[in-house]
Amino acid sequence: QVQLVESGGGLVQAGGSLRLSCAASGRTFSSYAMAWFRQAPGKEREFVVTITRSGGTYYADPVKGRFTISRDIRKNTVYLQMNSLKPEDTAVYYCAAGPGGGSRYYTEYDYWGQGTQVTVSS
Repeated sequence: QVQLVESGGGLVQAGGSLRLSCAASGRTFSSYAMAWFRQAPGKEREFVVTITRSGGTYYADPVKGRFTISRDIRKNTVYLQMNSLKPEDTAVYYCAAGPGGGSRYYTEYDYWGQGTQVTVSS
C-alpha cells in the first residue's frame, strides 16, 4: 500500500511561485512513476507532469518551461516547483503513483493523495 500526502498549496499572485511537496510511504520510487494532476472546479482532472521510475520527465504543454518536477529518493518525496503562475493554474493539485513508465491518463494511477489547493489571483 502506498500513501501520499501533499503540502505546499496556497494563494499567490500571478507571476509568483509555489513549491508543492508529496511525501510518499514505502519504496515508491523503485516501483512507480509519480505524477501531478490538477482539477479546477467543473473540469476534468488534468495531467500536469510525470517522473518515471527511471527519472524521465514529461510535462503537459501548458506548464512546460514554468513547472519543474523533482524527487528526493532519500526523503521519498516528490516536488513540483511552479513558477510564473497564472490564474488558469488555479486548481486542486494531486500527487499520484502509477505505472513505472509514467502516463498522462489519470485512470492508470493506483494511488492518490488528498490534494492541495493552489489559487492564483490576477
